[in-house]
Amino acid sequence: MSTISFTHNPKPTIGVEIELQLVDAESFELSNSVEQVLARLPEHAAARVKPELMQSYVELNTGVCSTVKEIGDDLRGLLEELEHITDGLGIKLNWAGTHPFSSWRDQKITVNERYFRLVELMQDVARRLLTFGLHVHVGVDSGDKAIMICDRMLRYLPLLLAISTNSPFWEGRNTGIHSYRSQLMESLPTAGLPHQMRNWSEYIWLVNHLIETGFINTIREIWWDIRPHHSFGTVEIRVCDMPPSLDHVLGITALVQCLVQAISEEIDEGTYQSEYHPMMVKQNKWRASRFGGDARLVRVDTFKQASVQRLVDDLIERLLPTAKALGCVDELQSATRLPGNTGATQQLAIYEETNSRRQVVERMINQNRWH
Repeated sequence: MSTISFTHNPKPTIGVEIELQLVDAESFELSNSVEQVLARLPEHAAARVKPELMQSYVELNTGVCSTVKEIGDDLRGLLEELEHITDGLGIKLNWAGTHPFSSWRDQKITVNERYFRLVELMQDVARRLLTFGLHVHVGVDSGDKAIMICDRMLRYLPLLLAISTNSPFWEGRNTGIHSYRSQLMESLPTAGLPHQMRNWSEYIWLVNHLIETGFINTIREIWWDIRPHHSFGTVEIRVCDMPPSLDHVLGITALVQCLVQAISEEIDEGTYQSEYHPMMVKQNKWRASRFGGDARLVRVDTFKQASVQRLVDDLIERLLPTAKALGCVDELQSATRLPGNTGATQQLAIYEETNSRRQVVERMINQNRWH
């Protein structure tokens, strides 16, 4: 079996990946145009604006940042360059977890050997993955700690999903689910909530076993809602839909950075971690997916239901000392506005008013402009 080393990170640095939809500026349908976009990128941006499985979306990666403010500045710079290119091509960027009416059947797979191998292995399960998400990386100092943080972060993943829900439509239908993306992702055998593991050694054994038995091709095909990233030396939170705006992204990023840092400090101090049943997390994730910001989740401390708003407000209050140390108080406090203004809520309100999914895309783009 191969050895996989975890890159040491002495500080809780952050990196963010956002997956955006490329849509035609006239029809607002998805546009298989990532190759044209990438061909026009300046050299300094090419390494940070990347293709993904389908040719109708583009991924933006920040650099390694120390604060959430730096993340915002970094993304604004990338978005400005990208929009200059897409505007010239008659393309708009849509921030959502699924597209309201374009079909996965009309999307082209990006020309890449890894993607071709994935589709060959997964067939229509992979071809249907027309989903867009937000991934937040936070640096930690060891693989063992990364595994411990993944375990302790599980209870917070449904809350992060609830405030990011932004995929109520699929194949031109109102699904009744605020995060249909999360349901699509869970069709993958290595996605969804991760298995609880005891240490880095157990994680590496599992990865090697999956590769050696042909279940996955590479470690990159583990798409859990949270996972350690060995080469970056981070814990990567992947549960979120693509939120509707940059402000949403920054509020969620602040929550994630503060949570990971607070848990890391608890581990260093030897804080006892009370047990909780994994079914509680699964139950809460379903409620978050179904109802979004309006969900009532079960608290793992009292086993009683509470609103997403109450849970977010309580969490912000608890994390304020950490936010002060990390310089993200304003961004953390902005997260209090997210439960009542999720992308799913916005999309459904627009559709109720207009009865037009095309209008949903157009108005979401216009009312959530990043600048």
